[in-house]
Amino acid sequence: MLNGFKDFILRGNVISMAIGLAVGAAFTAVVTGFSTAFITPLIGLATGSVGDFSAAEFAVEGAIFPYGKFLAAAIAFIITAAVLYFCVVVPMAKVQNRFTKEEEVDIKAALRDCPRCFSAIPAVASRCAHCTSEVEPDAEALSLAKLPVQR
Repeated sequence: MLNGFKDFILRGNVISMAIGLAVGAAFTAVVTGFSTAFITPLIGLATGSVGDFSAAEFAVEGAIFPYGKFLAAAIAFIITAAVLYFCVVVPMAKVQNRFTKEEEVDIKAALRDCPRCFSAIPAVASRCAHCTSEVEPDAEALSLAKLPVQR
């Protein structure tokens, strides 16, 4: 029973996920610290509050609503999401697009009906294989197959 657990823990993807979570938590702490130390005081100066904007609150019938903490957390989230998007997601998408191969088009896969005998024939065919009548090839199928348009 413990061997199965050991195999599960020592799999590469589980360890990579654990490292990713640890790095993500550390990154979130750095962004939260940056937001608390620099961004929220700047917002406090811009809005007329003195010092730490995250301490801003309002009260309704004795209930205190610390909206400054929510705004500080929202700013930290937006900074984290923007950095992850622009530093991880966009570069990874470019790398994946660079290494993906363009799928080849199977010119016989696109079928259409022969206008004379109504049998299924390839869209690029100029003659029906069943009744041997001449048909006009589909121009879109010809362009996808990179064949010249016949006139």
